[in-house]
Amino acid sequence: QVQLVESGGGSVQPGGSLRLSCAVSGYTSRRYCVGWFRQSPGKEREAVAIRAGNDNLYYPDSVMERFSLSLDNAKSLLYLQIDNLKPDDTGTYYCAAADVHYAAHCKPERLSSSPHWGRGTQVTVSS
Repeated sequence: QVQLVESGGGSVQPGGSLRLSCAVSGYTSRRYCVGWFRQSPGKEREAVAIRAGNDNLYYPDSVMERFSLSLDNAKSLLYLQIDNLKPDDTGTYYCAAADVHYAAHCKPERLSSSPHWGRGTQVTVSS
């Protein structure tokens, strides 16, 4: 059974940093797509970082150069480093995983349709 469990959220001041973690268990596919999404109050869920294997494929402009997704395959951990946090970054952050045949198939829509999601970790940015 595949499980994803996020951690590392919290309350921080603008300009601060956080590193979110996603512990993945039970996932054996070698052709995978992983990513982080966030659900902010009053907004639709959006993808903030997506990666297929060793290739970083997607960051929206709103988080470019502030968000960084990394993997520790040995520990089955997915990270999201967030720097220079802004109030608009407030929300619940989720990790997700999906099987893909090609890296080009690793897109937000593919992850959104996957059954493999965590329950989220809350990030609040305020002064």
